[in-house]
Amino acid sequence: MPNPLSIMKYGHFLVAVIIILLGCTPATKESAVVKPNIIVFYIDDLGYGDLSCYGASQITTPNVDQLAVNGMLLTDGHSSAATCTPSRYSLLTGEYAFRNNAAILPGDAPLLIDTQKPTLPKMLKKAGYRSAVIGKWHLGLGNGNIDWNGKVSPGPLEIGFDYSFLLPSTGDRVPAVYLENHTVLNLTEGDSLRVSYKSKIGERPTGKENPELLKYQADAQHSNTIINGVSRIGFMEGGKSAEWVDEEFPDQFIQKAEQFIGSADDKPFFLFFSFHDIHVPRMPMEQFQGKSGMGPRGDAILQMDWTVGQVMNLLKERGIDKNTLVVFTSDNGPVLNDGYEDESVTALGSHNPGGGYSGGKYSAFEAGTRVPTIIHWPEVVQPSVSDALFTQLDLFASLAAMLDIEMAPEEAIDSEDLSALILGNSQTGRATMLEESETLSLRKGNWKYIRPWLKDKKYPTWIERTKSIPDGLSKVPQLYDLSVDKAEQTNVADANPQLVSEMEEIISAIEARKKRF
Repeated sequence: MPNPLSIMKYGHFLVAVIIILLGCTPATKESAVVKPNIIVFYIDDLGYGDLSCYGASQITTPNVDQLAVNGMLLTDGHSSAATCTPSRYSLLTGEYAFRNNAAILPGDAPLLIDTQKPTLPKMLKKAGYRSAVIGKWHLGLGNGNIDWNGKVSPGPLEIGFDYSFLLPSTGDRVPAVYLENHTVLNLTEGDSLRVSYKSKIGERPTGKENPELLKYQADAQHSNTIINGVSRIGFMEGGKSAEWVDEEFPDQFIQKAEQFIGSADDKPFFLFFSFHDIHVPRMPMEQFQGKSGMGPRGDAILQMDWTVGQVMNLLKERGIDKNTLVVFTSDNGPVLNDGYEDESVTALGSHNPGGGYSGGKYSAFEAGTRVPTIIHWPEVVQPSVSDALFTQLDLFASLAAMLDIEMAPEEAIDSEDLSALILGNSQTGRATMLEESETLSLRKGNWKYIRPWLKDKKYPTWIERTKSIPDGLSKVPQLYDLSVDKAEQTNVADANPQLVSEMEEIISAIEARKKRF
């Protein structure tokens, strides 16, 4: 696989950054703080090797590549967890998800983030930011008994966002409707919506009963109510007037992003653009169908790249692209067939979604959390490649430091200030970092320790469905030297008992932490 260095244009670090951040003749401390617009492109299930700027050769992602060529590409950037809900929780709270027992949520789960907890949008609001989340949510809504025909609350607005346009859960779960702020979009009187995850309700066909109606065959868990030719997890009655069409997701999200960006009102904004791509069911727009030669998953990657380009064009049209900090990353590593039988496996060819690292979504191995991570801020973040260890958790404290916002000791307790790295002033990343899966793993330099798997821990949905255990889990301690064994093939724990003990102690200390370090 080509090294990411081969596509990058080297630049000198930060002659302009000090000038920009400090100002020439600041009148006050507040006036010295630059407040860029902030966009987080949060892709779903995108692997380390799924982009051409990270070495993919069977697919080309020119729009994301431009972010990398003109920004900082991190080779050791991570989601906090190998599954989506925990990673989203961590990004927005600056805390490891195990602190709240966060796991993949059903479609009718209550809001996971306590409304009193400090969050990224709340923190940014202190600096005058308006915030929006557009796209997949999957962090729960309401208090456990949602009336989808009324006000759906609490949700994103109650944890600090000013605007939200959501897929309430995921594309493979009901309700298959859009939620704008507190209200289901386009729901009409007399077409009341009900959702059940316990038993069938209503007369809608299901994948189990009517497989002939399906565009893709699905496993037992995904064989409930059929919407748009796809059977989903859970049962849905009514709401026909509000149903989404999967192929319209990109246009809907771009339109809402354009409206939000256009209503800036001279305030800086934070946009959490949370993709459905490339999560299942993969149903790209017609213009991308069959275009990748790698099946629906490859087509969805092309669609994701196009969507990034469309949003970046919106910034350029408004002349605000140079004052916008863009973070591009993924919520966890890659997965191929995740409940639906499309051609994503058979059409894969020589493409390696994990980029040579083992595992993927759900896995304790490195590709479970090592994901594409790009920082882009024209004329501030200079073109470069960084091998520093970085996790999405650190966005919270790093942005707070950049904006000169003081954090309370109990706020974002696992987030480290790596603003110097983000801005290109330093090549120093984290010294240690947890990776969450069905167990806890620890990175320390190039060493990777995987804790023995505890059978009594709650299984995620994937294990329940497949009755199999994700790779990377073992009853014995595992230790790998990633500098010589990136695929984690040779367990050297027995030869390094002192290091294993040290790394286990570090994990225990992180678990016991109650305040920021």
